[in-house]
Amino acid sequence: MNTVIRRIGNSEGVILPKELLQSLNLKAGDQLIVTEQKGDIVLKKAGDDFEEQMAAAREIMDRYKVALQKLAE
Repeated sequence: MNTVIRRIGNSEGVILPKELLQSLNLKAGDQLIVTEQKGDIVLKKAGDDFEEQMAAAREIMDRYKVALQKLAE
């Protein structure tokens, strides 16, 4: 399956075929994690665990805000 990088406004993007999206149960608005592995682009659907991890990170950053600011100086 081939696709082309296209200009979308001021950005560039890739259009994924409808058949691929359906087979992977993806839809508009779903979040993907983009990584590079050995020169290849890898797309992975961001799961609920990602949101949970981000919430935990925000909580820790809020709790230790002063200490983190001091470390950053």
